[in-house]
Order: sequence, then C-alpha cells, then structure tokens
Amino acid sequence: MLMRTDPFRELDRLSQQMLGNLGTSARPAAMPMDAWRDGDEFVVEFDLPGVDAGSIDLDVERNVLTVRAERSGLSGDHELIAAERPRGVFSRQLILGDNLDTERVQASYEVGVLTLRIPVAEKAKPRKIEISQSSNGRQTINA
Repeated sequence: MLMRTDPFRELDRLSQQMLGNLGTSARPAAMPMDAWRDGDEFVVEFDLPGVDAGSIDLDVERNVLTVRAERSGLSGDHELIAAERPRGVFSRQLILGDNLDTERVQASYEVGVLTLRIPVAEKAKPRKIEISQSSNGRQTINA
C-alpha cells in the first residue's frame, strides 16, 4: 500500500500541539478541504465547524482565491479542562487555473462546511470544429 506523507504538515501538527490551537492573523490555523471536478465546474469544500457565516471572507484577485474565517474564543472567565478545537483566524489560498471562470464563483455555507462552485470558463470547454468538403475533393477545416 502506498502512503503519502507531508513532513511540513506533520511539523505543523506538532507545533500546533505544542503551541496550542490558536490561529492568529500572522499564523492562521489550518483549514481542511476537499476539491473535485463535477462536470463543467470545480467544487471545493472547506471544513469550518462552529464558525459564524458572517466571519467568512472570500476574495478573488487575478487567479488567487483567498478564504478567511474566524472562530472566536470563549468569552468570560473559564477554567479550561481541555482545549482541542482550534480558535482564532483560519486562512487558505488556492491558485486557480486560467480555465476557471472566477467571475461566477458561487459560495454556500451549511452545517459547518463552506462549499465553493467554480465554473469552467467557456473558452476552456471542448468544442466541435466543423469540417467542410469542397467540390474538388479537398477538405477545408475551420477552427
């Protein structure tokens, strides 16, 4: 069985355990995601359980999509028994290919999952090319 390892992800996980689960704007917490193609669009899902939808910010600049969210800490004076859920700032950037239509990105947030649907640009979709045949037996191909 083939297993992929990412030494940087493991180092990040260990440092998160040692330093706590607080994301700051200088060092945002991790935001797990899945991405796949579904017909003529790409779908990306980010896990953001417990995050208020109003704290989620999406930006697209050129071909870079930035997702930023924040889960606030506990208010009041509490004695924490366990603190395993990351709090603070979450951020993730995706570099989108030129074949995606960044003008028509759709976003929805339901049950702690942010879903983005990014359509494939019309210019990137496959298209049929007409082949005509002239009367003298030669073929003309128009693109």
